[in-house]
Amino acid sequence: MLRLAVLVSGGGTDLQSIIDEHKKGNINCEIALVISNRKSAYGLERAKQAGIPTACIKDQKELLKKLQDEKIDFIVLAGYLAILQEDLIKAYPNKIINIHPSLIPSFCGPGMYGLHVHEAALDKGVKVSGATVHFVSEEVDGGPIIYQEAVSIADLDTAEAIQKRVLEIEHKILPMVVRYYCEDRIRIEKGRVHIL
Repeated sequence: MLRLAVLVSGGGTDLQSIIDEHKKGNINCEIALVISNRKSAYGLERAKQAGIPTACIKDQKELLKKLQDEKIDFIVLAGYLAILQEDLIKAYPNKIINIHPSLIPSFCGPGMYGLHVHEAALDKGVKVSGATVHFVSEEVDGGPIIYQEAVSIADLDTAEAIQKRVLEIEHKILPMVVRYYCEDRIRIEKGRVHIL
């Protein structure tokens, strides 16, 4: 069975969506570890409540060592607000998945996280937003796109309202993609992802 590590920096609602689907028996892996770069991240408490081992690690060399020591097979970034270093990405090629709160390539890249993404969408007046699950590469938000889902935001006028609606999409598609990964249904051909 694959051993999953989830990296969080904040509240951990995306983590919770994975835990919930795992408890229902829909995700066939072991959630082996939840790691945060912030001691105050509520995601650590969510993991403890679910009986999942946790760690708080800021240094990425130490992080990589911990992942390797724990024999982690793949990694999910669920609201992890740090750019992964090259060594870590190279150690897990196409084995790191990220959720981003927009339809990449819109509103992504360095500095585009959390409410910043939804503020940018509001400023541009876009009518549709959504969420993207993608593999992590050395380009920020630049790895192959695995799955995207769109949602209308035409009726919303605050970044917080957009965030709330997009989070509903995130909580649906992130555990779904984790399930597909565990079922070995994801293939990359010529930079494009296919789900079997």
